[in-house]
Amino acid sequence: METSALLLLALAGVAFLYASVGHAGASGYIAVLALSGFAAAEIRPLALVLNVLVSSLASWNFAAARHFRREVFLPLALFSVPAALVGGMVPLPTQPLQRLLGLVLLFSAWRLSQPPPSGEVSAAVPGPITISLTGGVLGGLAGITGTGGGIFLTPLMILRGWLVPRQAAAVSAAFILVNSLAGLAGLVMARGSAALPAAQG
Repeated sequence: METSALLLLALAGVAFLYASVGHAGASGYIAVLALSGFAAAEIRPLALVLNVLVSSLASWNFAAARHFRREVFLPLALFSVPAALVGGMVPLPTQPLQRLLGLVLLFSAWRLSQPPPSGEVSAAVPGPITISLTGGVLGGLAGITGTGGGIFLTPLMILRGWLVPRQAAAVSAAFILVNSLAGLAGLVMARGSAALPAAQG
C-alpha cells in the first residue's frame, strides 16, 4: 500500500511539472514505472493513458490562453496520427523495447540539462510539407515508445524558430494528446483490450 501511494505521488508530481510546460510527462512516467519494476510491455500503455489525461488538461489551458496555433498543429497531426497508430501496433520484443525506452530517457535527461531559450524568438514556420513529414516521423516514434512525441517536438520547434515557447508548448500539448490516443488505439488493435491498463489484473 505504501509503495502504491509513493508511486501515485511520483506520477502526480511528474504530471504537474510536465503539464506546466506543455508536456504530458511520458518520459517521466516511463522512468518512474521502470524504477518501480513494471515490465516494458506494461509501461507503454500506462504512459499513453496518463499522457491522454494530462495533455487534455494542458491543451485546454493553452487554448484558453490563446497560445494554440492551428495552422501548425493540423499539418503535424495529418501524418503523425496514422503513424502513431501504426507505431502502437508494432510488437517490439522486450529487449529492443527496453533499449528504445532507455534512449528516450537519455534524451529526456539531456533536454532537462539544457538551459531554456533566452527571450522570445521570432517565429519562422516552415511549409506544410516539412511540418507534415516531421509529424509523421515523430508520430511513429511516439506510438512505438509510448510517448506523445512532445519531448522531441517542443525543442525542435523552439530551436528551429518555428514558434515562440508558449505557442510551441500549446501545439505540443495537442500533438501529444492525438498521438497518445492513436498509439493506444494501435495497441488495442494489435493486442486487444488486454493492452489497456484497466483491463490488466
